Amino acid sequence: QRRRDRVLTGASAEEEGHSEQKILSADEVIKSPGITEASPLIRKIRAKNITVISEIEFAYRYAGDSKIIGITGSNGKTTTTALTYHICKHANMDCAMVGNIGISFARQVAEDPKALYIVEISSFQLDDIKTFRPDVAIITNITEDHLDRYDYKVENYVKSKFSIIKNQTAADTFIYCMDDETTMNNITNYPFKSIPAPITMNKDLPQGAYLTNARMHLKWKNEEMQMNVEDFALKGKHNQYNSMAASMAATAVDIRKEKIREALQTFESLEHRMEPAGAVKGVEFVNDSKATNVNSTWFALESMTKPVILILGGVDKGNDYTLLQELVKEKVKAIVCMGT
Repeated sequence: QRRRDRVLTGASAEEEGHSEQKILSADEVIKSPGITEASPLIRKIRAKNITVISEIEFAYRYAGDSKIIGITGSNGKTTTTALTYHICKHANMDCAMVGNIGISFARQVAEDPKALYIVEISSFQLDDIKTFRPDVAIITNITEDHLDRYDYKVENYVKSKFSIIKNQTAADTFIYCMDDETTMNNITNYPFKSIPAPITMNKDLPQGAYLTNARMHLKWKNEEMQMNVEDFALKGKHNQYNSMAASMAATAVDIRKEKIREALQTFESLEHRMEPAGAVKGVEFVNDSKATNVNSTWFALESMTKPVILILGGVDKGNDYTLLQELVKEKVKAIVCMGT
């Protein structure tokens, strides 16, 4: 059917591979986020000054006047995206969860357009945006990750993350974590026009979300919502940040606080993220295989209340593992190393 559609629209297509000649004669290239800038073909495309965009940028062109909540960050973005979507669905909003989670943004726009898109966006997807402008932008946090794709320079990775706000206007909202050192050390380098809606656990705020005495306070447009963190379905300090960010995003798109409160109590955690995997002879097994960098591993260990046998491995991405040293001494009684 798709092939027939292309014929009817007069669009040429290639199957079972792509010829370099056709690509290099294009006016514009939509690059998969998995393709690095080191790719010989990408270098040739850049050398010919052919415009390169991401699928996120392409989809945005056809999203019309739909609202967009864009969520990025090193850790917590998938959980925050899923929780934001859960809140919006619970409030009966016409919405979809797309991007780095679920189906692609472009497919959703083409096949089943919605009034609201909750979009998880990786740094690789942000690298090639031009005009993409989310009505609500969230940076959950920024820690060293994927440095192998950014010439092992943290500043390049940080720039990619902050590009989510570069096209925002004074009518938009920017949610960020005031407790995240890298975010706060760099925020003045990226001036923004949008309305700030910070989240924190360290102080009261006139606007934004904060925790005090085990209660979340959500302040926005002279209204306030409060909720005990014990009532959150998601447990752990890192999930308190995720819950604040998602609640703030939902508030920014005018979801009533009663619906937010109800949804925070009914959300089910995602697979591979601190997911209980059963118990054998009294030993609990927890699947946290999505903890693919130092900080996500740190938050997982920080939430543990029993001695841990840590199974880990993979490929070095340029992280500083000394950040785990003290927590490993405190919480871990054995390590099983796997992978390369």
